Amino acid sequence: MKLGAVNVAAITPHREIGYQTDLGATLELVDYLCSAGVHGIVLLGSTGEFVHMSLEDRAHLVRLAVKRSRVPVIVGVTHSTLDGTISLAEDAARSGAAAVLAMPPYFFPYGQPEVREFYVQLAARLAGVIPILLYNIPLFTSEIAVETSGDLLTSGHFAGIKDSSGNIDNFSKLRIQKESAPFTLLVGSDRIFAWARRDGADGIVSGVACAIPELLLALDRSLQAGDSAVTASLDSRLQEFLGWLDRFPAPVGVKVACAARGLKVGPLAVPLSAAEARTLDEFRSWLKDYLPAVLRECQIGKHD
Repeated sequence: MKLGAVNVAAITPHREIGYQTDLGATLELVDYLCSAGVHGIVLLGSTGEFVHMSLEDRAHLVRLAVKRSRVPVIVGVTHSTLDGTISLAEDAARSGAAAVLAMPPYFFPYGQPEVREFYVQLAARLAGVIPILLYNIPLFTSEIAVETSGDLLTSGHFAGIKDSSGNIDNFSKLRIQKESAPFTLLVGSDRIFAWARRDGADGIVSGVACAIPELLLALDRSLQAGDSAVTASLDSRLQEFLGWLDRFPAPVGVKVACAARGLKVGPLAVPLSAAEARTLDEFRSWLKDYLPAVLRECQIGKHD
């Protein structure tokens, strides 16, 4: 399976009442990302807040979005059960998705033997149906230890991995392993993207790219061109943005930045405290200067 370098971890817009998915706004988001030139779109990952949606709603959103998209769509199919994950993956395959992305079952913590067995049975049930990407994000669910992911990836039953741990040592081990057993290695941490891409990552699944796709695309161009000065400047812009995101629960900052770009995002899933709401207003004010400046910088060298 061949994927492009800059894949977007998309938010899921919601309606103002009842926290129902806003399908129209989701399709507008897909159009916006495709027009920006991203290489792929990942729906219903962590940034997409899949945990708030039923299986039926997730499957319906995927059907519409895949049909609308002009770039490959990877679908998050994580569920609290094996059967739920399989059902979502089969729906994604029928919809024409390029691949599915599955983290270990969420909420209850599982040990590595159970994590391994979950993926072994998932691969057996989905053999020949759709490519599977492992999704390691220990911040939100059980970790896929690098030894476990290494064994699974060398089995030949998985297309690759999105590693969102931000652990440079583990990433380096996966990159070394990739040399003898090829698979798609995607970094899921925007913070280490520049380093990881230079170190051999095939690309990124980026939440920041949902709000500012131009920044990740420009950064990847500079990395491929070997322009260290431009890379350093753009990565500094990225780190500055991430510094703000770290001040809010995920994916609040990304959604607010998307709204600042004129996209419909809807309400937050959980209300913020008064102090946090004031900080969010400061973020909105900061974006008014940051966004035009960073977008101008992203245009430099674009057509060289």
